Amino acid sequence: MIVYSSTKQAFLDDVMSNDIGNVILKTFKQVTGHGVGPAEVTSWVNSLQYMERVLNDAEIPNDAGVSIEYHIPQSSKRIDFILSGQNSSNQDTAVLIELKQWQEAQITDKDAVVSTRFKHGIKETSHPSYQAWSYKRLLEDFNQTVEEEEINLVPCAYLHNYEPDDVITNPFYDEYLEQAPVFLKPDAVKLREFLKNNIKYGDKNQLTYRIDHGRIRPSKNLADQLASMLTGNDEFVMIDDQKVAYETALKLADKAQNSDKKQILIIQGGPVTGKSVLAINLLTELTNRRLLAQYVTRNSAPREVYQAKLTGTLKKSHIANLFRGSGSFTSTPKNTFDVLIVDEAHRLNEKSGLFNNLGENQIKEIIHSSKLSIFFIDEDQKVTLKDIGDKDEVHFWGMHFRAETTEMQLESQFRCNGSDGYLAWLDNTLQIRKTANETLEDINYGFKVFDDPQDLFDAIKLKNKTNNKSRMVAGYCWNWKSANKPVLKDIVIGDFEATWNLKSQGQSWLIHPNSVEQVGCIHTVQGLELDYVGVIIGSDLVYRDGEIITDVTKRATSDKSVSGWKQKIKEDPETTKLRLDSIIKNTYRTLMTRGQKGCYVYCTDKETQAYFKEFLNSRPSA
Repeated sequence: MIVYSSTKQAFLDDVMSNDIGNVILKTFKQVTGHGVGPAEVTSWVNSLQYMERVLNDAEIPNDAGVSIEYHIPQSSKRIDFILSGQNSSNQDTAVLIELKQWQEAQITDKDAVVSTRFKHGIKETSHPSYQAWSYKRLLEDFNQTVEEEEINLVPCAYLHNYEPDDVITNPFYDEYLEQAPVFLKPDAVKLREFLKNNIKYGDKNQLTYRIDHGRIRPSKNLADQLASMLTGNDEFVMIDDQKVAYETALKLADKAQNSDKKQILIIQGGPVTGKSVLAINLLTELTNRRLLAQYVTRNSAPREVYQAKLTGTLKKSHIANLFRGSGSFTSTPKNTFDVLIVDEAHRLNEKSGLFNNLGENQIKEIIHSSKLSIFFIDEDQKVTLKDIGDKDEVHFWGMHFRAETTEMQLESQFRCNGSDGYLAWLDNTLQIRKTANETLEDINYGFKVFDDPQDLFDAIKLKNKTNNKSRMVAGYCWNWKSANKPVLKDIVIGDFEATWNLKSQGQSWLIHPNSVEQVGCIHTVQGLELDYVGVIIGSDLVYRDGEIITDVTKRATSDKSVSGWKQKIKEDPETTKLRLDSIIKNTYRTLMTRGQKGCYVYCTDKETQAYFKEFLNSRPSA
């Protein structure tokens, strides 16, 4: 998606008319369905006036292409400015320019990370050269047209307000400066020469149009790339806040080895922010540094899927030493591990063991057992009454151990086709939080509502034939009668009948070749990803008179996630009702964000079905 696309000459004319901000804002609204604040419009105008001066040279072809705010497929990232054409060898070339209005920055001791002032104060961020280079890598990873047509991508950064110093061009950042040169305030002529060296002829082949409408490479799936990552291959490039969090974790690991004081890192992020990718990257690097590190989850589904994917690649004992359940540390001696990486930490419980009779508190035990504890948390994915993993609880036990605690936030996201709009719409629609996204119009994500559950099932099976990465899931509103009798049908809706995930396939149900024939639940998909997900919304969530209403009594009696709710209602009715409402909404939010490319929905309640259908005008094909 490109917000503005024209020729160099037309761009110069638009800037000269002093209307470039309004031109881009109008197109931005048409493309995205929403506007931006005055500060961002001012930022566009300021930076683009500098680019106008740079491009105002007869040797840069007037028919070279200019594209502004290009949305990288399957991510939330945008490339600020692209100049396209052909180089001296007649090769199609696109120069990717990251524009910054920075005036100062400070060097850090973290790879590719600087600190600079933002609206709310000083903050660490990726070096502009690393950022430009990482966007090039993302485009190469996601856009099949770039590779197949041998399009030459040339990244750089332009900090037009930044006076030269020993920070941005410090030799510490040489690796990335070589990949993507940076141009500062006095370097307008140098940038102009750089552009002329790379763009000799105009964009006669509609390069940016071909990129924007090119074939999108199938999304990489973490489980599929796991073995390659653990053997040192760079399968997922970390961008922006992911890179900062990664380097911060490595520094804290070093600090923890050389101090008696424990270190804790809390990394908050939504369901699409790459937490699991970051966790596995850290596991790989820390292990390569000969530190004793383990990947920990409360939910066994991710571990079992990962272990199944690694079988035949690594020794069974090695796999077991990398992945552990969160209840494994009830009697572990102090500081046994250098680092424990806790993914889906919001799912941690107090007690451990099959009968919840072991240990005192899983957060306490994890911190006790390791020198550095890393907790990846999304509090909006708590889906049982036993889930205690929130940052306040981590802070409490951090103070108990007199640990140093660092907090970070992830924003970059990759699931749901990188669509911030879909996620915001979903939160608004489920009434989890109020957002401005009240419709799905112009949101680039495949969302469909089906009138018949069998049609939904058939559509998911059809999608699954491509690469076995589409599955049906449902709210836990039907008892698991088939657990010990697979011939029985659990989910019955009119003439439609289906079976819950087979007990024989365990928590790795998601990757079994024939599991598309069954329906999964929150416990078999949380922490994992699909291409397309089909979701049956049961009677525990309905729409009435403008309000989303949840009803825990509609949950199956075999659902342990709300076990004990009746007693808790008696003890604390108000708090328990709020928790149960949140659990049900969070369950559907989690299920409806498992698909990278699309989510298909059927509601057992007709009024709720009609409510979701209201948002289907002008939908993109899926």
